[in-house]
Amino acid sequence: MNLQTLGWNQFFETEFLTYKEEGYTVGRVALEHKRLYRVFTEDSEVLAEVSGKFRFNSLGRGDYPAVGDWVVMTVRPEEGKATIHAILPRKSKFSRKVAGVTTEEQIVAANVDYVFIVAALNTDFNVRRIERYMLTAWESGANPVIVLSKADLCDDVDEKVRETETVAIGVPIHVVSAEQNIGLEALSAYIEKGRTIALLGSSGVGKSTLVNAFTGKESLKTGGIREGDDRGRHTTTHRELIVLDQGGILIDTPGMRELQLWEADTGLGQGFSDIEVLGEQCKFRDCQHNGEPGCAVGQAITDGELDLERFKSYLKLQKELAYLDRKEDKQLAIAEKEKWKKITVGQKKRKK
Repeated sequence: MNLQTLGWNQFFETEFLTYKEEGYTVGRVALEHKRLYRVFTEDSEVLAEVSGKFRFNSLGRGDYPAVGDWVVMTVRPEEGKATIHAILPRKSKFSRKVAGVTTEEQIVAANVDYVFIVAALNTDFNVRRIERYMLTAWESGANPVIVLSKADLCDDVDEKVRETETVAIGVPIHVVSAEQNIGLEALSAYIEKGRTIALLGSSGVGKSTLVNAFTGKESLKTGGIREGDDRGRHTTTHRELIVLDQGGILIDTPGMRELQLWEADTGLGQGFSDIEVLGEQCKFRDCQHNGEPGCAVGQAITDGELDLERFKSYLKLQKELAYLDRKEDKQLAIAEKEKWKKITVGQKKRKK
């Protein structure tokens, strides 16, 4: 396949120019597995790992290649293997905080044009979860699209769409049922040669079923719905880039029951633009929206123009991001200290 089919464009060509003159090869990461990467190149597929220098200069997980990244490599075609020396600058990246107590960035997908935020229309439907995905999608630099799946399992589709519209201001919303081939044609309009779409959402919402519908074959395993709570079974276990025969690239991702934010300063303003606009109308510029006189936000809640739960979610996400910023600053300082410690030790060894 040619590089344009994989999403290559003038932006990446310009960034690769210096490396190209030095004889390096470029490829796109299709699969990541324990620091090994399956990479698509113009000529073949190779299994790659990062160089020792790359590893030495990396401060954290976010510095390593992710699915969707364009990487600079030296290839050993006779072995089907390669060494990664650098990552080309990312046009966009969808990040979250890694699961657990560690404060570290995990890049879910890179160089994405559209993010399909998939939510199932069953009893596990949750607008607050969609809201959280929206924030991260806006922050990523990609364009979000809401996909309400499993419409055949819902008796009040119109009501669920109205709920979604309250948190997805100005964002396209599509109702689909892959099982009954409903709404797929509208999603197909986003799929074009060289365009990358990442599918994000909780386990069992139908991401893999959508991928199979677009590929026309059982490319990925799919799971049913657990009895009792309508939550999906976890099927996709890794992120994977899939090139479609008709053009376009899909990135399927594992389901995330809880999406822990990494950074969303820009996303917060875009995702909650209604509250931000109201805040600008408050009498006092430093209004905390907590009972102050002339508070436009408080008045909107009283008048029923702003949902109280949405405002509470806004405040909660603000606090979460502020807490994360504080922890991240400490982690970066520690990582930088460790990096210089390694450099100093290396210099002492060379002097000996």
